[in-house]
Amino acid sequence: MLCALLAGGCAATQAAPEQNSGPTPLTAADALGDFGSVDYCSLLKVPGVTSAVPTFESCHAQAGARTILVGPLAFDSDPNIKPYDYPGPVPDGVAIQQSMFNDRSACTRAVTFADGTRLDLSVTDTGTDRDGRCDVADAAVGSALAAITAHKVGRLTFPDGSWGRVAPCVPLDNHDLDAAAGPKSQPTTGLSGHSCIRGKVSFKLTVETTEPAGPAEKLGGRDARVRLSGAFCLVDTTQPAPGLPGRRELAEISVVETAGTAGDGTCALARGAAASIFPRLPAR
Repeated sequence: MLCALLAGGCAATQAAPEQNSGPTPLTAADALGDFGSVDYCSLLKVPGVTSAVPTFESCHAQAGARTILVGPLAFDSDPNIKPYDYPGPVPDGVAIQQSMFNDRSACTRAVTFADGTRLDLSVTDTGTDRDGRCDVADAAVGSALAAITAHKVGRLTFPDGSWGRVAPCVPLDNHDLDAAAGPKSQPTTGLSGHSCIRGKVSFKLTVETTEPAGPAEKLGGRDARVRLSGAFCLVDTTQPAPGLPGRRELAEISVVETAGTAGDGTCALARGAAASIFPRLPAR
């Protein structure tokens, strides 16, 4: 009778359910921290690497004739990614998969975290030793997982004047981009925080790893290069990279032609976008 009258008090004294003390599935945020400052080269400790260049969202490295790319992060589904039997230890909630795309010259692995965010790692060369490529790719996966579980993920710093400090969606959020992007489109920041897409316009800030192609022209007060690539017209400009002697930071704008192959009309829109965006970048 007393418990019936004091039901609330009696209920409060019941034992709380036991908490699950098992392993916690590893998310990308727990593994990597702030996506915008990850030094992806800190994840790559494999034999034979002779040079490694950290960009804002990846690491480009050379191991003899092979090129190793760690990153970028992705959250979209990829039909080319399939399960495979990775031979090493894997944290709880993490899946290691392989990509069948371009597998005659590349071996690509995907580390997919518990939240669905994916870190791609690929090894490419011009030879025919596919097993050798994939051995290096598996070693790169093991290296990345070792750095993550040991809490040894390095951080990038962006000195004054670096484009790594630029919020890329800010210059896209103005009416000057309506013609190229679409007047009702809204900017969306990429996972790394160093790229943005608004409708048909994409804008990326990174560190240059290959020399830009094509003749230079002035756009938005900067030396720029314009080139066609399938359905895209791309415009880029560079500046010396603070803190990376001999390297240059890259700002790249791309406009997609949704009706097919890009042409002069697409590039006219890309040039107009560059004339609006490039003056908003800090100059060194």
